[in-house]
Amino acid sequence: MSVIRSEHSAASLVTYGLRLATEAAARAAYEWIGRGDKNQGDQAAISAMHAELQKLGINGVVVIGEGSEAEVGELFNGERFGDPATPAEFDIAVDPVEGTSYLAKGMTNAMAVVGMAPRGTMFQPGPAFYMEKFAAAPAVKGKIDPAAPTEEKLRLLSQILDKPISDLNIYVLEKPRHRDLVERLHRAGARVALYPAGDVAGALMAAIPESGIDALMGTGGVPEGILSACAIRAMGGEFMARLDPQLATEKSAVEAAGMDMRRWYQLEELVRSDQVFFCATGITTGLLFEGVERTRTHEKTETLMIGGPLAERQLLTTFHRRAPTA
Repeated sequence: MSVIRSEHSAASLVTYGLRLATEAAARAAYEWIGRGDKNQGDQAAISAMHAELQKLGINGVVVIGEGSEAEVGELFNGERFGDPATPAEFDIAVDPVEGTSYLAKGMTNAMAVVGMAPRGTMFQPGPAFYMEKFAAAPAVKGKIDPAAPTEEKLRLLSQILDKPISDLNIYVLEKPRHRDLVERLHRAGARVALYPAGDVAGALMAAIPESGIDALMGTGGVPEGILSACAIRAMGGEFMARLDPQLATEKSAVEAAGMDMRRWYQLEELVRSDQVFFCATGITTGLLFEGVERTRTHEKTETLMIGGPLAERQLLTTFHRRAPTA
């Protein structure tokens, strides 16, 4: 019993520290909701998250960041945080604003996200920017071949979840590349929940039983895929991914790196440890939680925290005191 309590306490401390980073990013991005400038909003969140991660007492390196050191000044791939002498080393994945277009347009589902796992356990995507993904609830784990035709996936989902195909609701990003996928889902009789961005939210909803989303299908960003894998590895569920370049230059770079674009990676290959931590804070209200709300004296945030091998998730509401204005 004492070992369980010890693991629980350690996981809680790590996730509690990480949530400060996502909450800071969300609060900074709040100023840019609906202002039509996704880059300014993203940069505000990046700087706020960077400042909080610097305060964490960890030995961590960003493996899924905002780009190379030559491209960005903060949260770049390879950037280190904390004390190198600290024995526990971590991989860090960040997305200060998941859904920058949501933020700029004042739409739902924008969030700030961080994932963390022991050093060397997160999948290294190399030059890949996009991956095809499949996410579903724990009951689906190991029972569906992600390379199977869409219709076969729906048939198996229907059997496993014990609901007719006509009741299945599949989360898909609303992109031109998914036109055929959406048509096949509709022809098979399934419902489709289309969103212009936000596949982290979609993957998490798919992994949570009775959430209203039965699966996520389609191609999205690699960073969002690894962050989704962190969350689902921590709380339980099915998640698999395949590198799926969308441009000829990306495809050439992936081929030159010797990476197999036909291979589907299992969840345990994407994050090779159950000592994984995940935090996401709502910027705009969405499927998972409320967005930032501001009064004259406080800002309210909602943060989803998932930590460690206990597969627990918590939803934390925090009232942050605002600095007085002149």
